[in-house]
Amino acid sequence: MTEKNHGRGGGPREEPLTPDDTPAPSHAERARTLVASRGIGTLGTLSLDPPGHPYGSFITFAMHGANPVFLVSKLAAHTQHLAKDARASLLVAEEGAIDPLANGRVTLVGACTRMSDAAEARESYLAAHPSASYYVDFKDFGFFELEVSTLRYIGGYGRMSWVDVDRWNEATPDPLAPAAKGILDHMNADHADALVLYARAFTRATEAEQVSMSAVDRYGFEMSVETENGPRPARLAFDAPIENATEARQALVALVKKARAALGS
Repeated sequence: MTEKNHGRGGGPREEPLTPDDTPAPSHAERARTLVASRGIGTLGTLSLDPPGHPYGSFITFAMHGANPVFLVSKLAAHTQHLAKDARASLLVAEEGAIDPLANGRVTLVGACTRMSDAAEARESYLAAHPSASYYVDFKDFGFFELEVSTLRYIGGYGRMSWVDVDRWNEATPDPLAPAAKGILDHMNADHADALVLYARAFTRATEAEQVSMSAVDRYGFEMSVETENGPRPARLAFDAPIENATEARQALVALVKKARAALGS
């Protein structure tokens, strides 16, 4: 399915300063990373009274492979809805941006049914939600699994698509995601000079003076570069995918050396 990918931020972005084909996570990978980073969402079911109306419930979940699983009570309205009609959805959203519509979100759609063998799901769920340990074995509680058949990914303004479910199943969360905020904070606070070098050497903003790193992943990172026409997005790729913060530091240091060589400094 076509991926619309024109940057991200607090509002619609202008033309990027780097090529659109710079290596980046697919929407399937971005969606898996987002969902894996959250443990809460909105479960959509079909109500019984009035019948057939969309009904949203705040819920906690864990991932069981590519499918979310829920620990729910049979007394809950959404559980009663699912017993009648298994059609359901789960909306998972990021937090943090000043403009909520600049946050990423994923809507997963499929059939949500009770699991007959929930041993692995139980382990995954309790790892994500240890406070559930005191009621996980109550007789009126059980595990339900949403078998994802369709999904919509929106990564903020200008980044969206219907994600192919096979790609969703094959994708893995970004291993750098847990360290991403620390890397961004460190680079923006302590290495603003390196970001300026990156922009001058590897983007069309050869006179850049103010640059910030806005995102980082296994394949590379994104920057916001101040230009005479306002902020513009740019993306640079690492030489090879990375797996952790140590490899990210090594890749960023190597890129500084390349930038200095390219600029003759």
